[in-house]
Amino acid sequence: MSTEVSNESGFPVAEEEFAALARYVLEEMHVHPQAELSILFVTTDVMAELHERWMDEPGPTDVLSFPMDEMRPGREGEELAPGTLGDVVLCPEVAAAQARTAGHSTAEELLLLTTHGILHLLGYDHAEPEEEKEMFALQRRLLLTFLAGR
Repeated sequence: MSTEVSNESGFPVAEEEFAALARYVLEEMHVHPQAELSILFVTTDVMAELHERWMDEPGPTDVLSFPMDEMRPGREGEELAPGTLGDVVLCPEVAAAQARTAGHSTAEELLLLTTHGILHLLGYDHAEPEEEKEMFALQRRLLLTFLAGR
């Protein structure tokens, strides 16, 4: 897996941990080992601009996903084509506020949002109740097993 992590937010982020999480999630989802992914941490101003431009909604949000090659999860033993999964853009300032409300650390919130963003790149959604149930259960399992293994 090729994962590029860039921090343009000014917020301290353990970039290597996010690269490790991405590798873990993509391996668990049986994505081709040569798939490419970008994770970018940005300021609230940049996130607000992206949110308005691409989602037509005002203000910053926590995470946005920008798929490239519309890759989907595979199955064990299945041969998938390599490609560029896309970009996950996160706003640590928004995540910090959400973390306080949820009662956990900003780092934990950012790891959760990263997992969430990667699942969106793989075609998961939560617009409908059944989709939400499936995506959030998978997101939780992936994050908890990643955290248990470190």
